[in-house]
Amino acid sequence: MNYRFISRLLSLILAALAAAFLLCLGIALLHRSDPGESAAIVGFQASTAVALILAAVFYLLSRGAEPRILRKEALCLVGIGWILASLVGALPYVLILEDCRVSDAVFESASGVTTTGASVFTGFEEWPRSLLFWRQMSQWIGGIGIVVFFVAILGFLGAGGKILFTNESSAKTADFHQGRVQSVVARLFFLYLGLSAACCAGLLLAGMNLYDAVCHTFTTVSTAGFSTRSDSIAAFASPGIEWVMIVFMILGSISFFFHLLILRAQWRPARQNTEVLAYLAILIFATALTAGVLFVSGERDGIHDTIRTAAFQVVSIASTSGFGTADFDQWPVFTRALLLALMTMGGCAASTAGGAKVIRIVVAAKICVTHVEKSFRSRVVRPVIANGKPLDPDTRENILIYLTLLALLAISSIVVFTLLEPGLSLEGSISSVVSCFFNIGPGFAEVGPTENYAMVSAPGKILLSLLMIMGRIELFGILVLFSPLLWKKLS
Repeated sequence: MNYRFISRLLSLILAALAAAFLLCLGIALLHRSDPGESAAIVGFQASTAVALILAAVFYLLSRGAEPRILRKEALCLVGIGWILASLVGALPYVLILEDCRVSDAVFESASGVTTTGASVFTGFEEWPRSLLFWRQMSQWIGGIGIVVFFVAILGFLGAGGKILFTNESSAKTADFHQGRVQSVVARLFFLYLGLSAACCAGLLLAGMNLYDAVCHTFTTVSTAGFSTRSDSIAAFASPGIEWVMIVFMILGSISFFFHLLILRAQWRPARQNTEVLAYLAILIFATALTAGVLFVSGERDGIHDTIRTAAFQVVSIASTSGFGTADFDQWPVFTRALLLALMTMGGCAASTAGGAKVIRIVVAAKICVTHVEKSFRSRVVRPVIANGKPLDPDTRENILIYLTLLALLAISSIVVFTLLEPGLSLEGSISSVVSCFFNIGPGFAEVGPTENYAMVSAPGKILLSLLMIMGRIELFGILVLFSPLLWKKLS
């Protein structure tokens, strides 16, 4: 294990967080006359100092490091990096908010950097603008991935950068067709900036003020879900804002490699992208079903209002954004069951969305269909096609193993969480684990779209925080940390 080089890369994560704290400090200084900003100035100064000191310590520990990273180092770095970012990101909450418990701060921070959107706080309108800005920006940083930020810059990572990026982002090595990985990730980063700028412009045109537009851009493109208002997007009561956010939640939850294909006018491979086509079809179908049920049940008034509400909540849940314009916990049982299914599915691989990812669901479904046929036609051999090409046996096996592990972890986490939270209903406990593990945010019952996670105990919040991180980095970055073999000196 190349501990020194891991320390160097961790120091860069901490330096990036310090830079973000400095930006928030600047906002606090700009609004120093506003209520609460004086405490925010002190809080962000202390947070910046702690982040810089830790960065310096990790950098000193990395002296003489060999710039080499293998798969086990990459997994270790991703897991430790997200945990460290969640802990350091909790500092502003602890230092600025009165009587803020550490478990609450860690939960909110983990929810931010993992783009989950679950919260333990209310009354955001009364928060200092600078702290609210950090809360929103943490999701934008987490959306593209803290790890990706410096992989795009550091040329000395070489082939290890490719390993690091694919472990963090769900992308596959085969997605890098041209050039060095740093240039590929850099293009993705600039694409992320471009989507953010376009989203901000759209929200401004739809009627948001500049501060709210920037803050909601952070959490829309990153498919994250934090809002500057306690009532989320419903507080704006604007159809135009909702349609803008629908568009950019979809764009954020579609593979960034697909966006690059479109920008390069590579229409043939774009048309053959199994995952994106399936994802868009699912969104359309789920929206139509939800709108039909809502209209028949009389939950909404008017065709446009019904379609917009259905489209917003379907896209918000499927993209794992978690914004709310309606209390879907009060909707008919069928629509809640449909939303729960969309929660577990999530968006596309190599996007900012969470969940199991559409491509895995599609491939697993195709494998099941072929095995049903083989049950009565044992000699039939049919390839599983994705993106116009047959998948090799190793890829098919990896997908099935991942989904099996995902299901086992979800089930076991639900059992543990019910032991920690006996006061919650079964629906509330299940949706708490599912929402956090799949990076959704809101759930049902006690943690529904109009509620939060404040009633969860400190141990329960720590468990949910760990699940958020595990779900965000595709499980293995956390699981390997508990494997003794990872720490042994193996070639």
